[in-house]
Amino acid sequence: MATTVPDSALVQRAKEGDQQAFGDLVDRYKDPSLSLAVSILKDTALAQDVLQDAFMRVYHSIGGFREEAAFSSWLYRIVVNTSYNALKSARYLKKTETLQPGQVYGSTQPKPMKEEDQQKYVQLALDRLSADEALVLRLFYLHELQIPEIAHITRFGKPKIKVCLHRGRKNMMKKLEQLVGKEVKDLL
Repeated sequence: MATTVPDSALVQRAKEGDQQAFGDLVDRYKDPSLSLAVSILKDTALAQDVLQDAFMRVYHSIGGFREEAAFSSWLYRIVVNTSYNALKSARYLKKTETLQPGQVYGSTQPKPMKEEDQQKYVQLALDRLSADEALVLRLFYLHELQIPEIAHITRFGKPKIKVCLHRGRKNMMKKLEQLVGKEVKDLL
């Protein structure tokens, strides 16, 4: 049975120049980090580019990581900052596909919803939320972080996080209803 090396040990080895340890950290956190970047940028290809930039920043600044917070929180903060900076940059601007109210993405016939379809519709709904709402929902529900941890990562105040959670849940339901209509019950 393989044991998982703690983040702190990998960070220490990466600080000492161990590229394999840094690679292990990247492998461990690339998927959740990509999810955060996509929630802000709304485009997987752009999020992958931004994630590369974020991991390069982490690589160059890991020596200054003081371990006052969890490595994941520090990393997610860099991913969030890099994503918001990219969002502001003209080279990352892109028009997104729009759906008419009640139009189901990629389907006109009601069918029993498969798990991969459920995931697709949840992702589409998240992509249609504001960047702040999508980010906070992902951190809270998908990464299972508490409000203080979200505040540390996003630098949002706790009241803003609570508002984003409340509005995000309401807006998520509206977006899901627009995407799948009455089948929204199958998603929940």
